[in-house]
Amino acid sequence: MQQLLLIGAGHAHALVLEAFAKKPEPNIAITVVSDNPLAAYSGSVPAWLAGECTLRETQIDVAALCQRANARLILSPASMISTQPRYVALANGECVNFDVASFNIGSTLTLPQQLGESLPKLLAMRPLSSLHQRWLALQNEISHLPNGGTQRVMGVGGGAAGCETLMSVLAQLRQQRPDIEWQGHLLSAANELLPGAGHLPRWLIKRALSKAAITVHFEQRGETLIEGGVATQNDKRLDADIVLWATGAVGHPWLADSPLPLDKHGFIRVENTLEVTGQPNIFAVGDCAGFTPALPNAGVYAVRMGPHLANNLRLVCRGEPLAPWHPPKRVLALIGTGDRRAIASRGGFGVSGKWVWEWKKRIDARFIARFNPPFED
Repeated sequence: MQQLLLIGAGHAHALVLEAFAKKPEPNIAITVVSDNPLAAYSGSVPAWLAGECTLRETQIDVAALCQRANARLILSPASMISTQPRYVALANGECVNFDVASFNIGSTLTLPQQLGESLPKLLAMRPLSSLHQRWLALQNEISHLPNGGTQRVMGVGGGAAGCETLMSVLAQLRQQRPDIEWQGHLLSAANELLPGAGHLPRWLIKRALSKAAITVHFEQRGETLIEGGVATQNDKRLDADIVLWATGAVGHPWLADSPLPLDKHGFIRVENTLEVTGQPNIFAVGDCAGFTPALPNAGVYAVRMGPHLANNLRLVCRGEPLAPWHPPKRVLALIGTGDRRAIASRGGFGVSGKWVWEWKKRIDARFIARFNPPFED
């Protein structure tokens, strides 16, 4: 009996569990370790931030999925891995032995330095698993602000996630406190938005930001929270009351003390088979995996890796050669703009509208529903 350990309950592991539920392997015993029985689906998070759906509608029921796959679920995150002997230590003090292991634990952020007092309120967008706690705490603080006045919300990060997050959060804050004037600002370290996208998608996102009354500051890398604002790499000061931090994705700190090979961002180095470099029978996928060349931190890649990972886990448990995974050259990005509209971007192609938002909602809802039992009234 091969002991297969799935560390984390990200999108790829959800697809692995679905695959083993549909086609069980009698000689493989599966254990999943996760900090929560419900896992957020990243594609639906902006809609929740904008107040357009409930938190539960963004979550995959990991516990129910484990039952379908006949997998044991332990509700405690990993905190250490040993490769000789092979076991993982959990935060609750338990140790789990394994023959084959796979990491799908997402990423976290390098937070800004904080100097002085009266600092802006900070909302870090990662790790995703605890975002709901940070967002609800911020909303509670905002509910106690005095009537009237102006609040400047600064988004740091000019990629798709940074743009989408800022527009979604502003939409919700303007609805929650219409008595306050909400001013939006976005810091982009690059000289353009959506690096790697074509001209049309970049123009569409710029138009959406303008429509949301968001001022974009190009070639400004936010580095430090200071009294009343943010300091950039060239010591420029920008006023802010609330800062959304959506840049600088890195691996989880505990991996630095592990025997696993890491890249400069702390992600686990992997081969094209999704197996960890120099560590047979250990795999890593999604945001926590470091590819050469690097892939963008986007959930769509983890979704594409899932079925291939499931197949390679079966192969490695049988002692058979692994198959290489080839990342797609182009992926479809659907970016919500906080106003029940969305932008579709793929390479140089771009289009926006309410119909794109409805399309995105259907795609996201269908993906989540495939893993969850029907909701009870």
